[in-house]
Amino acid sequence: MRRSVALSALTASLLLSGCQSVNTTSGDAVGVERKQYMFSMLSTDEVNKMYAQSYQETVSEASGKGVLDTTSANAKRVHAIADRLIAQAPKLRPDSAQWQWEVNLIKSDDLNANCGPGGKIIVYSGLIDTLKLTDDEIAAVMGHEIAHALREHGREAMSKAYGVAMAKQGAGALLGLGQDSLALADTVVNYSLTLPNSRGNENEADLLGLELAARAGYNPNAAITLWEKMSQNSGGSPPEFMSTHPASATRVASLQAAIPKVMPLYQAAKK
Repeated sequence: MRRSVALSALTASLLLSGCQSVNTTSGDAVGVERKQYMFSMLSTDEVNKMYAQSYQETVSEASGKGVLDTTSANAKRVHAIADRLIAQAPKLRPDSAQWQWEVNLIKSDDLNANCGPGGKIIVYSGLIDTLKLTDDEIAAVMGHEIAHALREHGREAMSKAYGVAMAKQGAGALLGLGQDSLALADTVVNYSLTLPNSRGNENEADLLGLELAARAGYNPNAAITLWEKMSQNSGGSPPEFMSTHPASATRVASLQAAIPKVMPLYQAAKK
């Protein structure tokens, strides 16, 4: 028992020693104030460059298969909505004004969308067509995904993964622990850090995405109808988006509680 406690303490020490506290976003109306810790050797620019390469490979592959949609009515809708959301992003994160934003629509039955580090957005046509999304609902999806990028949740996850590996290596070397004890270190770190923060990250993206869409002049109530459509469509095998963004009564309640906070922003944007 004492060795397990010592391992947990060492793991925490190793994680924090290479981390720095950062404030990725500020000035929001919804109260996202959690401190974030990133490994100093994983800079924002480095992570953005790594993802940009992967993003370009995805776009090139889609283009080669003839499924990169740049001309349809939905493609024009996605670009127009993205432009409005991106214009508001610096209100939450000033340096995002210098990001090399990109947005692409890919023809696919997948009900999915994402925005990676540095503002690289992909929307899959199945999400729009199958759920018959309105512009406000598309903005709710994209706002949520952009919020993940603004908060650097990808870099944060990479920092945690790196910390786990470093802690395992350090614990094994310093304490002479066997494989079973190192597996325990994995369990401790994953359940005490990774899972709670993952849930917290989703809540942050919900709230900041709600505000971002409202600032861009999109009705924040669309976030509720979006999740209703997602839930209604999840009978049988759930959509891919639902597998990583599970809907719940708690989530909807959190959004509903935040809507009054952002409604004045929406009303101001509509004037």
